[in-house]
This record gives sequence, structure tokens and C-alpha cells, in this order.
Amino acid sequence: MSSLKWFTSFVLAATMVPALPAETRCPGSAASITPRFVARALIVIQVRINQEGPFDFVVDTGSQVTMIDPDLASQLQLRLQGSVGIISVAGFARGSMTVLDTLEAGSHRLERPLALVQDLGAIRAADGRIRGILGENFLSHFDLMIDYAHKLLCLDSTTAMQDRVHGERIPLVRPHPESELPFMERLVIATHLSGAGSRPILLQVDSGVDGPLLYARSEEEAFPLLNLASPRQGRLTQAQKAFAALPAQELRIGKRTMSDVPFVTPVSFAKNIPRLEEDGLLPTLLFQRVFISGTDHYVVFDPKF
Repeated sequence: MSSLKWFTSFVLAATMVPALPAETRCPGSAASITPRFVARALIVIQVRINQEGPFDFVVDTGSQVTMIDPDLASQLQLRLQGSVGIISVAGFARGSMTVLDTLEAGSHRLERPLALVQDLGAIRAADGRIRGILGENFLSHFDLMIDYAHKLLCLDSTTAMQDRVHGERIPLVRPHPESELPFMERLVIATHLSGAGSRPILLQVDSGVDGPLLYARSEEEAFPLLNLASPRQGRLTQAQKAFAALPAQELRIGKRTMSDVPFVTPVSFAKNIPRLEEDGLLPTLLFQRVFISGTDHYVVFDPKF
């Protein structure tokens, strides 16, 4: 199982947008949830597990599987059923598996979802009320819109929201390393960077980080842009020191081009983990809104409706 990750706490000057004075309802009258935001990037909503709660969970499109803090797992008396490997930018760890009876967010409910029990120390250090991560094995059952401009989260199990959302549909690609379970989908799109030549750069659409990131590779796999990484300047936290700055990039997504996008790359990348197929992370925070179709497997950035 690969590409599971958690908040890495690197802070960039990501482009935030002011709140817009428009209506704040979800398109197509889809169910809406009002989240709170932690450390700018973390989208926190309340969920119910096995009809208990509510508990604060981070909505993280970059995590394939829902994750639960061990203290909450103990409180809920969850039955553990073996362990799996968990990959993050920071390295490789192990978590215990469990199967929930029910998982609910807003008016939406999923029965018998898989979850991992994993220490969420880095996230809980940012906010001790956070008890877990709501991952793609829940989110992918719905169409999802994150609306930063209006501080709104929309979930839809019908096509009502999809029918009202307009914009360029960027298809998801599906890299599947042999080490990855086939039902664990990731939100990966093909992009182009000005410093990476002509080859497509695969980026995972991630609502759990606050800046664009490119993974460090072996010398055989690296593209020239990564050789231009330089130490970041200013007063940095220990977590921020783990990332080097890359020259600002022109990022092309479909027909759209974004200028001066500030990528970083890990100073070092653990060598004891399976190879990642994607090249890095694209934060949803760079956009006013992001619509993700879990049913038809595409993304619309800054949709209109």
C-alpha cells in the first residue's frame, strides 16, 4: 500500500483568495458541510464512527485510507486485524488495520469501510482536537467540492452537483505499482512544468498540504529541475528545514497555465520504501475551488456554476 501520508508542516506562500460575496450553497443543492481550517491547509470536519461521536477528522484527498488515532481506536474498542505499511514523504511506518461498522460525514454514510490505526502526532500537535483523517476510501464514493472562497465542503452521491459544475475536466491517471493494493485509488493528474522538459509530471491532488512538492528521486530517475534545489532562507522550523526550494515554475494543467508556482523538494527521501509512481503533490489550496468527481474520475479546478 503506497502514497499514504500525513501533514508535513512545510509552510509556503501559497496563494490564498479572499472570501467572495456570493451565495454559499453547494451547486445542485448538494449536502454542505462547514469545515474549520487548521494551520491554513488542514480542512477539519466532524464525523461519526459506529454511530458514536462526533469526532474531528481532517479531509485529506492525499490519503488513500481513513486513519484513526490510537487513543480514539481504544475509546471505540476497535478490533485490529493485522498491519500494513504506510508511506509518507517522511519515510515508511506501519499501521494496524480495522474495519468500521459505519463512517458518517454530514448526511453521508458508508458501511464497513477499512481504516488504519496510526499515530497522528504531527497533526495533533497542530490541533489536539483532531482524532483522525478522512481518506479517499470514503471520499471517492462521492463527488466532492472544496470551496476555499466560501469555506464550504460539498459532498454529493448523485449527479446533481456534477451537472451544475462547469470547467475543464482534467482526467485522473491511475498509476499502480505492484506493491499497491488495486482498490486503493489515488487522485493523480498529468501536468507539465517549465523546468522539467517535455515529459508529463504526475502530481497527486492533495488537500492535506499547503504547498506544491516534488519528490526527490534516485540519480537515475531524477529530472534536471531537482538539481537546482537550494536551502530555504529565513527563520525555519525543524519541519521546514526538511525541504529545499526549487526555482519557481510555470505549471500547466490542461489548457491552464499558472506562473511562478513555488515548489519544494525533500532534502532527503527514505530509501527503504517502494518506488512512488507520482512525481509530487499539488495542493488544493492553490485554487479557489476544486471539484473532484469520484464517480467519473476527473478534477475541475476553479469550476463555475
